Amino acid sequence: MHRDLEGRVAIVTGGSDGIGLATAVLLARRGARVTICGRRRERLKLAKAAIEAEGGVAEAMRLDVSDFDGLTAMIADIGRRHGRLDMLVNNAMSTHYAPIERLTVDQWRKDFTVNADAAFVATRATMRIMAQGGGGSIVNVASTCGIRAAANMASYSASKAALIHFSAVAAMEGAPQGIRVNAVVPGQVQTAGTEEFAVRAPQIAARTAEAIPMKRGGSPEELARAIVFLLSDEASYVTGVALPVDGGKAAQLYMPS
Repeated sequence: MHRDLEGRVAIVTGGSDGIGLATAVLLARRGARVTICGRRRERLKLAKAAIEAEGGVAEAMRLDVSDFDGLTAMIADIGRRHGRLDMLVNNAMSTHYAPIERLTVDQWRKDFTVNADAAFVATRATMRIMAQGGGGSIVNVASTCGIRAAANMASYSASKAALIHFSAVAAMEGAPQGIRVNAVVPGQVQTAGTEEFAVRAPQIAARTAEAIPMKRGGSPEELARAIVFLLSDEASYVTGVALPVDGGKAAQLYMPS
C-alpha cells in the first residue's frame, strides 16, 4: 500500500474498535502516526496491538471524550510533542434507544455531550494547532439518523444532525487557514454492537438489512476507506460535505411494494 501519509500525525477518538479502529489501522498502513483514545483499557491495548501488527506506529490513551479538559489537554500534548497535528477523526459516540416520552434529560444530554459537544471541543483544539501548522483535515463521523428520522432515537438523531451542520460551519471557518472539515454519514455498519443485536433479534436485523438498497450493512473497513479518503490529499479540494456511506439508504424514497 502506498504510504502517502508518512510523517503525518492523526488522532482518532473512539478508536479501540469498529469504525475508529478500522480507520486507525488504515491510517497507520499509509504511514501516519496515530493516537487512539477510548474508555476501555483492555480494548485499547488490543487495538494498539492490531495497529502495530500491520506495521503501524500507534499510541493508545484511556480517555472519556466527555472529559473536555482531558480531551483538550491530550490534543495539545500531541501537537506539542510531535510539532504538528494533521488529521482528526471525531468518531466516539453515544446512543440511547427510547421513545421521547420515556427518554430522560440525562440520556438526551449524554448523547449530545459525546456526539456533538466533544466533537466541538476536539475540533476547536485541533484547529488552533492546524492553523499554526499550515492546515490539516478533520472528519466527523455522523449517521444517516442525522439526516433521516428514526423513531425512538431522538437524542442520537438530533445530536448527529447537529454534528453534520457543525462540520459545515467549521469547514467555512477553516478554509482560509487550509483546514478541511467534512463528515461521513454511515448507515448500518457491522460493528460488535450490531452483531450482538442480530443475535438477539435476528428477524429485525434481517428486515433492517433488507431495507437497504444494497441489501446489506457496511463493514468498518468500507467506512474507514471513505474517512481516510477525506483526510488525505486525494480530497484536497473537498470540504464542507456530508458523505453518505450507507448502501444507498439516504438516497432512497421508500415506496411500499
